[in-house]
Amino acid sequence: MKFLNLRVAALCLAIAATGAVHAKDDMDVARLNNSLDQLASDPALGVYAQAEQARARDAVNQLAQARSRDRAHALYLAERRVDLARATAQLQEAQLQVNKLDREHDQIQLDGSRREAEQARRELERQRLQYQMAQEESARQVAAGAEAAAQAQAEADQAKKLAAAQAKVANAAKKQADLAAQAARAMRAHMQDANSAGDSTSKDQGK
Repeated sequence: MKFLNLRVAALCLAIAATGAVHAKDDMDVARLNNSLDQLASDPALGVYAQAEQARARDAVNQLAQARSRDRAHALYLAERRVDLARATAQLQEAQLQVNKLDREHDQIQLDGSRREAEQARRELERQRLQYQMAQEESARQVAAGAEAAAQAQAEADQAKKLAAAQAKVANAAKKQADLAAQAARAMRAHMQDANSAGDSTSKDQGK
């Protein structure tokens, strides 16, 4: 009777130990499944590493079905698969962020190049306008100089014509003065001749 009680007690202990092992198995499976669920529902990481997440699920399912002697190896594989799924998701998300930053950097450089090109275009346009204004001012100065030269030439020609006209007037006046002097001399001479003839006649009549 005492021996039977010992066997029953040993059987109970074995059953309890088996139950504890199964409970631990269930806890590991639940822990790993919970980790995968959190990864899948993560708004930043859940969309990445889909293949790794699926393989991790398979590894956890294999852990749940593993025999006692294979359980340690199955647990190790399942944990590594879960860790790999999360690490791969983090890596892919980081790569996406890097690519996004690269695109933003490229866009910033492109925008900077565009701004520099626009500034260069505006500077070129400003210089072109300045050159055009300088040309127009130079043309105005040349035109003004040509007009002034033409006006000076016209004034000089007019002065020459006036001088010539004045010379003609002076010559005519001189000729008129000469003619008047000649006429006066002729008149004086005629009057002298007339006086001389009158004196001769008076002398003849007195004799």
